Amino acid sequence: MRKKLDFLFAGVGGQGTILASNIVSEVGMRCGYDVKKSEVHGMSQRGGAVESHVRWAEKVYSPLIEEGNADFLLAFEMLEAARWPHFLAPGSVALVNIHQVMPPSVNLGQEKYPEEKEIESILTGAGDRVIWLEGAAKAVELGNHPTLAGVVLLGVLSTRLDEPAETWLRAVEDLVPAKFKELNVKAFWAGREMAAGS
Repeated sequence: MRKKLDFLFAGVGGQGTILASNIVSEVGMRCGYDVKKSEVHGMSQRGGAVESHVRWAEKVYSPLIEEGNADFLLAFEMLEAARWPHFLAPGSVALVNIHQVMPPSVNLGQEKYPEEKEIESILTGAGDRVIWLEGAAKAVELGNHPTLAGVVLLGVLSTRLDEPAETWLRAVEDLVPAKFKELNVKAFWAGREMAAGS
């Protein structure tokens, strides 16, 4: 068991950010960690920002990750990824879904959406590695359900940790709606395959 693992999830409403953080929490508990979770929904049902902190350790005293301590950032939307560099620990990994949700200020021409290289520069300056993932494209390919992208990212994440793939798979199967179980299982394995090719 590692000393601790801190996961920060960032996205917008409707992307499955909370579902993904629930699955990671479940995996941690099944592997014997003390787990704490905190989430902020904001205007999530209207496409607003959503964030969730998940912490694994032998003993976790606070559900909130301190700045500079996140081991993994899972960003479900590119601009949301750029909002969290101050939370990344040295040697951390950012898994970023290649997907854009334009905020009102961009749609109104008041601001410009940053390019991938700008976002990558922001994140690598704070952490270690940025992995760009075609999670949204894979979700469309699998069944056009937006929350599948999050499970694709979890498949990638699972390859960077020691916990058995079977534990992740069982957590996915137990937490997703029954009618979407088969699609989410496919999304999880697609993420693992994606990681093998990156």
